[in-house]
Amino acid sequence: MTAKRVLDLAVAVPMLALTSPVLGVAMLAIRATSAGPAIFSQIRVGRGGALFACRKLRTMYLATPSLPTHEAPAGSVTAVGKVLRATKVDELPQLWNVLKGEMSLVGPRPCLPTQTELIERRKELGVLTALPGITGLAQIKGIDMSDPKFCAETDAAYIKAASTSLDLKILLGTVFRA
Repeated sequence: MTAKRVLDLAVAVPMLALTSPVLGVAMLAIRATSAGPAIFSQIRVGRGGALFACRKLRTMYLATPSLPTHEAPAGSVTAVGKVLRATKVDELPQLWNVLKGEMSLVGPRPCLPTQTELIERRKELGVLTALPGITGLAQIKGIDMSDPKFCAETDAAYIKAASTSLDLKILLGTVFRA
């Protein structure tokens, strides 16, 4: 088992236990304020380009099309969803993806299969060799997927410099940025 996997499990297992009350309250708030399930799965691109079901708390209205966040229609995020996104609580179900080995705590954020420009650029730069992450270098630098080239280059820089200490810095940067 690699140091990265040990870190993933050492953080994900207690985080699931510690955040389960928060997840429960968030799920109740989602169900009380909008129709549909509280947790949803969205197909994302993982390591090697393999597709997997990424889990999230639902922050958008049920009929919202499956688009990258920066392309979603204005007004598609629910009031509860705005709070969940601002606090990053919507990402907590991805800890299950980490436990299953489909994701890591830190890595390139998984994109949708329709984000072909980003996928191609990531392939060229070797980014798809890594597990996608709940958070990553691009996220703490405020870079989103609306600029596929810059996002992929930042992801590649992370992979080149990847270490346990960098992962810890990114995790702390994510927590304190939220």
